Amino acid sequence: MRSTWATLLVLLACATHASGQAAVDGTKWSFSAAVYTYFLPDESNYAQPTFAADRDWLHFEARYNYEDMKTGSVWAGYNFEGGGTVAWEFTPMVGGVFGRTKGVAPGYTGSLSWWKLDFYSEGEYVFDAVQSSDSFFYNWSELAIVPVEWFRVGLVTQRTRVYDTGRDIQRGLFVGASYKSIEATTYIFNPDDGAPTVVAAIGVSF
Repeated sequence: MRSTWATLLVLLACATHASGQAAVDGTKWSFSAAVYTYFLPDESNYAQPTFAADRDWLHFEARYNYEDMKTGSVWAGYNFEGGGTVAWEFTPMVGGVFGRTKGVAPGYTGSLSWWKLDFYSEGEYVFDAVQSSDSFFYNWSELAIVPVEWFRVGLVTQRTRVYDTGRDIQRGLFVGASYKSIEATTYIFNPDDGAPTVVAAIGVSF
């Protein structure tokens, strides 16, 4: 856990330096970093950090503990966006997975927003390079209502193999709040279980 947080802090420091350099150079880079900490009822807790960098249409991303424990992935993609009353964003990506799980993965992130509603989804299919039968589709999706700009509440689903809950698709609720460039969200998966999974997320964009 400590090494994961240390890695995130290094990424944040590097990104902050790069952001300042980008402003000097007049380029249009933007950065975001987030840590999702999983509190599991029957397994060890763990953190899942993600770092992303965007410049116009170009998207880069790095994840850890997303496809498997002690496993990292790096991604490159193309940003599309459009719409008016209904705004949308879509980024198809391709990634390499390394560590305990090894393989290649096509993936995506996407969102739709209308009125006070927004939908977000990210997914990837990992083609396992060691055991093809271990190939798997991962997904995280949220449907939120946003009554005010700084507050979100809604439903969440997740399909993962990082830990086992006995359910192919986990579902739950979330509530989140933001202040300036910082956002904090709490997710409760499988609230009908006697011991649900709780995920605490914090992210920053710059």
